[in-house]
Amino acid sequence: MARVQASSKDRRILKLALAAIVSLIALEARAADDGATADEIRALRAQLKRLEAKVNDQARKQKETQVQIHDVARRAPPAAAESMPSGVALGSLGGVAPTGLTAVESSIRGLPVAGAPSLYINGVSITPGGFLALEGLFRSRFVGADIGTPYQNIPYGNVRTGSANEFRLSARQSRASLLAKGDVNPTTHLAGYMELDFLGAAQTANSNESNSFTPRIRQIYATVDQEDFGAHLLAGQAWSMSTMYSKGLVPRQENIPLTIDAQYVVGFTWARQPGIRVVKDFDKTFWAGLSVETPQTTFGGFTTAGATAATLPSTLVFNQAPPGGSLFNSLNAVSLNHMPDIIGKVAWDPTFEGHNVHMEAFGLFRDFYSQVNNSNQDVAGGGFGGSVLVSLLPKQLEAQFSATTGRGIGRYGAGQLPDVTFNWNGTISPVQETMLLAGLTWHPTTDLDVYAYAGEETENASYSNTTTGSAVNAFGLGNPLFSNAGCSIPGSTICNGNIHLIRQITAGLWDKIYQGSFGQLRAGLQYSYTQKYSFQGIGGGAKADDSMFFGSLRYYPF
Repeated sequence: MARVQASSKDRRILKLALAAIVSLIALEARAADDGATADEIRALRAQLKRLEAKVNDQARKQKETQVQIHDVARRAPPAAAESMPSGVALGSLGGVAPTGLTAVESSIRGLPVAGAPSLYINGVSITPGGFLALEGLFRSRFVGADIGTPYQNIPYGNVRTGSANEFRLSARQSRASLLAKGDVNPTTHLAGYMELDFLGAAQTANSNESNSFTPRIRQIYATVDQEDFGAHLLAGQAWSMSTMYSKGLVPRQENIPLTIDAQYVVGFTWARQPGIRVVKDFDKTFWAGLSVETPQTTFGGFTTAGATAATLPSTLVFNQAPPGGSLFNSLNAVSLNHMPDIIGKVAWDPTFEGHNVHMEAFGLFRDFYSQVNNSNQDVAGGGFGGSVLVSLLPKQLEAQFSATTGRGIGRYGAGQLPDVTFNWNGTISPVQETMLLAGLTWHPTTDLDVYAYAGEETENASYSNTTTGSAVNAFGLGNPLFSNAGCSIPGSTICNGNIHLIRQITAGLWDKIYQGSFGQLRAGLQYSYTQKYSFQGIGGGAKADDSMFFGSLRYYPF
């Protein structure tokens, strides 16, 4: 605008100068004809000189201004592609706010969402999230666990502490998260997300006095989203692609059970582990993705208890206690693996007569690795599954169902049943398993969310036998020659108890006590009833159950 105004001013000065010249010529002519005075001519000439001086001065100033503008433009950095403020500023996180069950999930999990207060540093938004929690639990059977229940360890009757109750208070599920986002241009978005809690336990951690437990990684990953191509990349530790989603296949939209129990629900297929994945969306309605994730193998069964001693080959190697300097806890063995777990998934987000639906299906490939008689052994495993989430009553009631089945998929279930067992010769035998989960979520008011889930995980027997003279040696998982004769006798060691089935029902609620400028305060309650059944063996089968109550009070500052 400054340059346009200067030009207009110049034109006005030139017009005045031309008028003065014309007047001067006319006066000179008049002086010749009718004797105009010389004083009038001199006055006009002086005025003309002043106007010429103004024009020259204005031209000089305009040239200096143009030189300064050019110099500043030459030295300045390129203009930022995004419209975010430069320097440091406060604002709200951009994007589209989640809706439906995704919004409830995000709120209870303390995820950063659109509209949350953010700090902007040179166009990069930094948004905190998480909550501070005090939670309590009561179990009818003593398991010896914090806020997450190892369902596979619910004790049979031969475990003396199984007749004792368990009560604990815990602040360890308190969570801290941070989301950093930057828009390279209107279609290219970079982001990094970090989420921690305090459910880690170093070897010195205890509840004697200081209760000094350690932070642990839940998720740490980076993402690249190219909206014009519908392409999405994730690299880091995140929820496995095998986990259910509530919308699409992008992070922070997983359909995680709303339980207080940190192990969620029996039948829920999940993992959080390092990996890299690519996802392609088609108009944000159909999604296809491929994920490569870190492997680990869990083992079960092996040999008989309380009968003929059966031993696997002494040359069998399938895991190892990490040596010093490995950056692993030396008490937790690391399995032999040389190939990643590979997961492919497709999802569809249609709407039928106002009812939102999310459907997905996935396939999982796994490789199991061991060494027997100095020879490396490879056995393939894997499975497939799917889920559906339906809004039965928009904004009021959602229903979900999921199923996963396959060989060697145990560690992906909340029940943590084994992936594999061994044949008599030491070779790996992947165990067939099926996981089922159904759930309802009801929102009677904007401040109250009520949920109920029912799930189970079932494994099939996988075993082999050999004979030594008249003795029969039993191997594997669920072998009918295994003895369960002492599983109901306190203190007995004659209880193989290989798990055939774990099932659970649970229900709970979250009540929003306060929401305003100072954050959010929520209270939650949960009850669950869990049953564990062994395979049939000598003496029949074993059974265990546990009733659990949970309570939670959470403050969400952001």
